Amino acid sequence: MAPAGLSELSLLGGMLAGFASSLHCVGMCGGIAASLSVSLGGDAARSRARALMLAQTGRIAAYVFAGAVLAALGSQAYFAFDRAEAHLILRWLAAAMLVYIGLSVAGWAPSLAGVDRLGARLLTWMRAPFSGALSLASPLLAGFLWGFLPCGMVYATLFYAMLSGSIATGALIMLGFGLGTLPAVTAAAFGVTGLLSAARTPRVRIAVGLAIVMIGVASAALPWRTIAAFCGIELA
Repeated sequence: MAPAGLSELSLLGGMLAGFASSLHCVGMCGGIAASLSVSLGGDAARSRARALMLAQTGRIAAYVFAGAVLAALGSQAYFAFDRAEAHLILRWLAAAMLVYIGLSVAGWAPSLAGVDRLGARLLTWMRAPFSGALSLASPLLAGFLWGFLPCGMVYATLFYAMLSGSIATGALIMLGFGLGTLPAVTAAAFGVTGLLSAARTPRVRIAVGLAIVMIGVASAALPWRTIAAFCGIELA
């Protein structure tokens, strides 16, 4: 199991990655969110809001499930080798992945948007049968299925979760990722575009990207007891 301080830092890193993801793919995810709220919530504003929140919950549950499963697979390396060395290697690899995500968000590394275009084409191809099936599904199930649509940032963060070396930490990373996407995706679903435009400026993207890079560097460079103390966590 990962130390408590690293788990806290991983949750924060996941949240920042989710926020950054929602800024660059809010067009697709916002459209999905809006269509789900209408098709599953009807005409009443309260029902649409309830359907949207349930769908978002299902989507985040899909992220947490996938993060836990991949972390379970990744943790096999931890148990197959010397645990101290394996933990250090996985920690460095996870930190490197987080640094790459931050650099990509800031625009200083190749973009992860290629997978998003695949997801957009897939959504266009299956839109009619997909929406028809969703009209019979609960918002939670619809959101869970939504969580598995191709997305470059989701896949990059899942890889980060897989390298965490702990099922709980992998789930926490993806929980943070899902929570980080909530504000922008919800705003896009309700047509709040002005705030999103301001949040997608290069200055904000660079600031968020650098914050992710700093978390990645800290998780690799600092002893976990130092991280725990910084987070205000008391260790036995």
